[in-house]
Amino acid sequence: MGTEQKPKIVFVLGAPGAGKGTQCEKIVEHFGFTHLSAGDLLREERKREGSEFGALIEDNIKNGRIVPVEITCSLLENAINATKASTGNDKFLIDGFPRNEDNLQGWNRQMGDKVRLLFVLFFECTEEQCIARCLKRGESSGRSDDNPESLKKRFNTYINDTMPIVDHYRAQDLVKTIDAVAGPDEVFDKVRCAFADVE
Repeated sequence: MGTEQKPKIVFVLGAPGAGKGTQCEKIVEHFGFTHLSAGDLLREERKREGSEFGALIEDNIKNGRIVPVEITCSLLENAINATKASTGNDKFLIDGFPRNEDNLQGWNRQMGDKVRLLFVLFFECTEEQCIARCLKRGESSGRSDDNPESLKKRFNTYINDTMPIVDHYRAQDLVKTIDAVAGPDEVFDKVRCAFADVE
């Protein structure tokens, strides 16, 4: 990436159904970030004709396991580079990543020196509420993992694997926690404060 400015990154973490996608749309609209969802990139890659990673991604997603970090990092890096090349935008929200220790180590190895992490935006929400939101979303999303059994697994994975990542960044004073229980507009008022000092 040479001497040019490193892309600026905000990680967006929170349980399935905490409202990450909804809030990311608002952040894109108001603060000019490009939204990259690790999950969406993996789902697109899974469907892409002739993808070398497709079957592997499918198997992992179906079984509630996390896809190998090298694949996710490569997809994110490609998306960052493609966006910078086509739009010149260097501000990125990375949604739903890093989800576990392996993701964190892999990202630091592959991407740590290539980007500047601004902070981690963490949406806090109760399990009951997250599951209810996902089930409602499942009625229209067509996502195979929006069902009670998968959601329970995903929530446990999140508590066991993702919370330590939030704690890791919290120890570096890089986490901005948002109470995500309220409605989208109230939550966004809090998000707006978190982005107030982003140049």
